[in-house]
Amino acid sequence: MEMEAVESNTLPGAAGRRTSKRDRRVFLACVFILANNCFQYTAFFAVSTNLVNYLKDQLHVGSKAAANGVTNWLGTSSITPLVAAFLADAFLGRYWTIALFLLISVVAYVVLTVSAAAALESSAFYAGLYLLALGGALQPVLISFGADQFDEADEAERGRQSSFFNWFYLSINVGSLIGGTVLVWVQSSVSWGLGYGIPALLSVVTVAVFLAGTAAYQRHQPPGGSPLTRVAQVVVAAARKCRVEAPEDASELHECEADDGMSAIQGSRRLAHTDQFRFLDKAAVETAADKARPSPWRLCTVTQVEELKCVLRLLPVWASGIIFAAAYTQMTTTFILQGDTLDPYVGGFRVPAAVLSVFDTLSVMLWVPLYDRVIVPLARRATGRDRGFSQLARMGVGLVVLTAAMLAAGTLEVQRRRVVARHGMYDTNTGADGRYLPMSIFWQVPQYVVVGASEVFTFIGQMEFFYDQAPDAMRSLCSGLSMTSFALGNYVSSALVTVVARATARGGRDGWIPDDINRGHLDNFFWLLAMLCIGNFGVYLLIARWYTYKKTVD
Repeated sequence: MEMEAVESNTLPGAAGRRTSKRDRRVFLACVFILANNCFQYTAFFAVSTNLVNYLKDQLHVGSKAAANGVTNWLGTSSITPLVAAFLADAFLGRYWTIALFLLISVVAYVVLTVSAAAALESSAFYAGLYLLALGGALQPVLISFGADQFDEADEAERGRQSSFFNWFYLSINVGSLIGGTVLVWVQSSVSWGLGYGIPALLSVVTVAVFLAGTAAYQRHQPPGGSPLTRVAQVVVAAARKCRVEAPEDASELHECEADDGMSAIQGSRRLAHTDQFRFLDKAAVETAADKARPSPWRLCTVTQVEELKCVLRLLPVWASGIIFAAAYTQMTTTFILQGDTLDPYVGGFRVPAAVLSVFDTLSVMLWVPLYDRVIVPLARRATGRDRGFSQLARMGVGLVVLTAAMLAAGTLEVQRRRVVARHGMYDTNTGADGRYLPMSIFWQVPQYVVVGASEVFTFIGQMEFFYDQAPDAMRSLCSGLSMTSFALGNYVSSALVTVVARATARGGRDGWIPDDINRGHLDNFFWLLAMLCIGNFGVYLLIARWYTYKKTVD
């Protein structure tokens, strides 16, 4: 397949105009990409959701070792997208990177299926598991490839591109809902072999779906060479010229100009000069020595310098996502600890605490079309922006909404502790049925729903922001960078729980998070998280005010 630059589809003399044929192709391309993503995540969540039970029941690993095994694997799965993203931006291009890693995931699922069905040694299972961590690392590349299909020079298509990010995230949640419920039930109630065999079949389907859409993929960002090398060249060149004065007039800085607005970096538009991080401008100052002995390690273009500036500007926004992720991950930890003490029965049917996370998924599935079809059009009329909100404003709303979720969880915990005191259940849960507090677990639903709403604003906003504000030749890599904030948020949450539990349990006290939370103060922990969210939002407002949006020369 011949790889062509994203600008190659503009019809001569008709820039910005779209034909109905092009509209259909863009729509078909998005359908193939969204279907592919949904199948991928159905298979992935089928493995990840019930992995701890497979390690315990089938590989006979202890509970602690199994939990650590899952954590290590998920951590690896959060880092490997950077590998795929780097290959896509630097050498292979997005199309071929997706095709390659989809094939790797097929091999991974086959190994897992054979291992589960034939009860092979654990080494075979772990080999398949970590192959999956590599092969399943496609989100930043796939979302960048999908967004590439829209013409950013056309305002209407920019609006559709923004909608694409919403529907991409929705496809993830549909996949997680099916994989984390239906396929987990197959694993637990039928067999592990079949429970892993269906994801293996879905992985084959993802390859077929992606390749079937090849003719519809009309816009391809060519690989621009190693972005790490270009960044290193700017740093080295600026350091070598630390005594050189950068001119006040940015037009005197070195740039390789072209009539079509493209830079010397393949497939990348020229970036306009910005005044932040002025020290780096020294790398683009052309001296007599540069003219005598040209070297990319002594003289860089303005676009190359601005690439590094773009990344540096993204880092504070990226860091603000860590606290958000730390609060968000309470769904899988303290929310479940809280729910484990509440009455899970509806009639004769028992609802495990972990299952309530389905309300978060359903909330996302409700909020995505509501945001895309109702909120954005209203905001568009009020602000005049084609996307309704600025990307930074959208993420900021999500930070506030998640604070409300922590407050809701804390309020419920206060009520739960009152029930504990009323029934004298401080040591164990000894409610009417001998196990649970006489308080329905469904009181937790509001906090899950609010968390889902915060995802639609912040997580999707991050996807769109990191793609849009990244240099053309670094979009996959910057999209992958945004995912690492979620991984770090998990680590921050674990560290926070450990520190708080130890600090509040001194002097023989039970502390906020003891083994029996009926004797603890989990409400105080939720208040602490709410305060951290508020503080994070305050810092985020300063970051948003300081941030300078990327500008291209055209």
